Amino acid sequence: MVRVIELPFVLTSVTETITVLWFWPSQDPVRKDESANPTSTDQEIDMAHDLVDLHGRTGQRFASLVAGVGAGQWHDKTPCSEWDVRALVHHLLYEQVWVPPLFDGQSTSEVGDRFDGDLMGDDRSAWPGLLTSSIQTAHAVVAQPGSLEETVHLSFGDTSGSEYVTQLTGDFAIHAWDLARATGQDDTMDPDAVALLLPWAQANAELLAASGMFDPPVDPGDDAPAQARLLGLVGRRA
Repeated sequence: MVRVIELPFVLTSVTETITVLWFWPSQDPVRKDESANPTSTDQEIDMAHDLVDLHGRTGQRFASLVAGVGAGQWHDKTPCSEWDVRALVHHLLYEQVWVPPLFDGQSTSEVGDRFDGDLMGDDRSAWPGLLTSSIQTAHAVVAQPGSLEETVHLSFGDTSGSEYVTQLTGDFAIHAWDLARATGQDDTMDPDAVALLLPWAQANAELLAASGMFDPPVDPGDDAPAQARLLGLVGRRA
């Protein structure tokens, strides 16, 4: 099982406990060294396009899994031991509504308690559409020209838009696996997302292990598929 904890100064409220893996200061292998090369290269432009595309694809994938949740599955357990299916989906909904104000330059303190409370309501038939709409709105912001070069004010400090979007993409991909496992749907992850996220997780393996937020890493073996190795680094057994 994967533990989740509530921390002050992380995107959270009294009703929202956040897995902070993707909102943690990191050693980002994707982030470019602007001082070494102040001009954008064709490769960097391609990487930015790929990241925006992956954010959109993993978001669509998560939304499709939410649409596949059965009426009686919303309170089933998930690999995140403190969240049932509804709480897991609420976490991703909560995460999406933060994207526009953060890319608008607002800090977490400026946003304050704007998104506190239950964002889903009682009409479970509306939940898939609500999640899909929030994902589309967030992705439209991410896809704006220059968004990845912006500075985003997260709870732990400032970071680049590209790092923030990498973390958002990771949350979609990992929690899509959680949701698929919980509801009996296809848990195959986007191989391009795995290719992006595996080196990120490997670069931050010691930080993740020392954080206390996850079960100990699971070693599936060097010959295991990349998806299993990524999941193992965040305490999941594929």
